[in-house]
Amino acid sequence: MPPSSLRVVYAFAREMHPKTTDIFIQYGTAGFRTKASLLEHVVYRMGLLAVLRSRCKNGRTIGMMITASHNLEPDNGVKLIDPDGEMLEESWEGIATRLANVSDNDLESTTAQIIKEVNADMALKASVYIGMDTRYTSPRLAAAAVHGVMALKGTAKEFGIVTTPILHFCVKCRNDNTYGTPTEEGYYEKIVGAFKSIRQKLPVCGNYNTTLYVDGANGVGGKKLNIIKKTLDGELDLVLYNLGGNGGKLNLNCGADFVKVSQKPPVGVEHVPYQRVASLDGDGDRIVYYFVDDSNNMQLLDGDRIATLFASYITELLKGCDATHLRLGLVQTAYANGASTKYITENLKIPVTCVKTGVKHLHHAALSYDIGVYFEANGHGTVVYSDVTKSTIAKVAQEGDTEQRKAAQLLLSFIDLTNETVGDAISDLFLVETVLCARGHDVRQWMETYNDLPCRQLKVTVEDRNVFKTTDAERKCTSPELLQERIDALVSSYTCGRAFVRPSGTEDVVRVYAEADAQESAVKLAEEVAQAVYDLAGGVGDRPTVSA
Repeated sequence: MPPSSLRVVYAFAREMHPKTTDIFIQYGTAGFRTKASLLEHVVYRMGLLAVLRSRCKNGRTIGMMITASHNLEPDNGVKLIDPDGEMLEESWEGIATRLANVSDNDLESTTAQIIKEVNADMALKASVYIGMDTRYTSPRLAAAAVHGVMALKGTAKEFGIVTTPILHFCVKCRNDNTYGTPTEEGYYEKIVGAFKSIRQKLPVCGNYNTTLYVDGANGVGGKKLNIIKKTLDGELDLVLYNLGGNGGKLNLNCGADFVKVSQKPPVGVEHVPYQRVASLDGDGDRIVYYFVDDSNNMQLLDGDRIATLFASYITELLKGCDATHLRLGLVQTAYANGASTKYITENLKIPVTCVKTGVKHLHHAALSYDIGVYFEANGHGTVVYSDVTKSTIAKVAQEGDTEQRKAAQLLLSFIDLTNETVGDAISDLFLVETVLCARGHDVRQWMETYNDLPCRQLKVTVEDRNVFKTTDAERKCTSPELLQERIDALVSSYTCGRAFVRPSGTEDVVRVYAEADAQESAVKLAEEVAQAVYDLAGGVGDRPTVSA
């Protein structure tokens, strides 16, 4: 592209999408995420970057999703999706941060520098898919994304309001037509079609019932399930709550993140003792389950529980296929409950890999296995299958004996039901329902597999999160000095104690996680660690208190 064209880009940006803040905005584990009022110039510039990324990938399609996921409605965000439906390559995150923060006056020269650095062939065609969530600020930001794509002569295709996983799916399909059709309808055809197919092979039995309550977080996932509900032909009776009507606010006192962090059921949902409830997050990429007991106490079935459910069922099917030589592994983060890790390694005999927080880290680690199950405790995760796995199981489905073929056909349907590109609340919901139906289990039987250690999460506001450095998959803090020593001393006084701290990827807060043998102890340990962070690492505001 000639210099004169870049000058047009620069002039257009200054006029239509000017940089109006000096606040530094960083591309984190899930892209940019902050107050929506700060993002218009960022999203425009990410449109430019998406075009460059497409050209560096030989014109393959790149995705742009406008969402702040589980954040409350005043926030918004943008993230880029790579050609295989994965998160943006980590080496480009710094480039994205740099481009987002330069002044309007330096945008032209910085864009030219990046073009040279990444060796983008500006003569190639470029394709960008754009989706958005239900926030009232999303249409304006999506328009800025389109302007950015068009400014560098890329082709933008808008999908309107979709879940984040649907856009990931469509990007993958556009670049690999063997995976599916790159449309929202193509997503339903593959995922819902696979669910109906597998349910026809599994009679309802035992304590399983086909009614499922769903908390839609007043976001896009619930809206899409409302469409899907009409096509399920009685295989699953979805009772939907928090669909955005009656004044319900996105993610406010509802949704997967609220349920997981607060350990409370969401508002807006009718509760019947022991009725299972699935809670989605605002953009439909996280899911947790829960139920309330006879005493109205909530019992949480989070990402760890979902991961162990999937891994144990896949192990059963592999044995039925006589394909146990395929390597199945499970990937977790430091937030995984210690009891789940012990159950996976000691009871299921499945290897566990622990990685840094961020789905891209889990996804890449999962690819090292023939079958990789990965989940964050917050309910974001999926399963990935190697080509060798798919061909091996397909061969058994054709050539095995009767029982082997039956197991292989179930596993092939399970694979089709999986959105392998990213954590997907809708796909994961159908996978959970498949396993529970196959086993004839209700939520109490699911919960009985192991007992979680009590835990507590807190966050501490600090002057600068960038002073925090971690190692050992974020389980140990190497900076600030003396902080880890203090954490170790606190942990040593608690039975089954474990605690770690890590900086947020999007704001100046430090997240604290603690476990112990009793809930009161876990809470107190978390509070004591929060005080240590405040004292040794530049805490802001009121000092955290410790329960009596």
